[in-house]
Amino acid sequence: MSDNESLSKLINACKRGDLRQQELLYKQFYGYALGVCIRYLNNKDDALEAANDSFIKVFKSIASFNEENNFKPWFRRILINTSLDYRRKAMRFSEALELTDTVAQTTHSCAIDKLSAQDILSLMKHLNDMQRAVFNLYEIDGYSHKEIGNMLNIPESSSRTYLARAKQALQQLLTAHSIYSK
Repeated sequence: MSDNESLSKLINACKRGDLRQQELLYKQFYGYALGVCIRYLNNKDDALEAANDSFIKVFKSIASFNEENNFKPWFRRILINTSLDYRRKAMRFSEALELTDTVAQTTHSCAIDKLSAQDILSLMKHLNDMQRAVFNLYEIDGYSHKEIGNMLNIPESSSRTYLARAKQALQQLLTAHSIYSK
């Protein structure tokens, strides 16, 4: 039986409310879920909570999942939205500023190519929450600045600026990292 067939059977069992199969789906995708959530939330406890809340949302809405689509992208969207909801709760009292001064940044791709995914994630922890969210949404998940603006309730121009500042900060961190790793 192929992986797609076994996943399809697992999803069908979850649609029928089979708790044992829901537990199997949870175990199969827990690492993936936590990995996505931790990219958006700096606090590991918040990421754990967002991942678990995402699974609850999945099990509540799995009946509406169209099996002609891939499960992972559908699930990733739930994970991202749940993580962003947690971020918004944390920033409830913070005011997002419209940032219009964007400075074009260049990156040294050869230095970045030498970094492992773990190194990049480690460097990203040093970004502020908004920069990290925009960087993840744009560079990793492929959303447009307009979509990011709608998701984060910020102007499109602010999305561009947060991305530019995130890249600038990562470049500075990368330079410092390169100096200390020699």
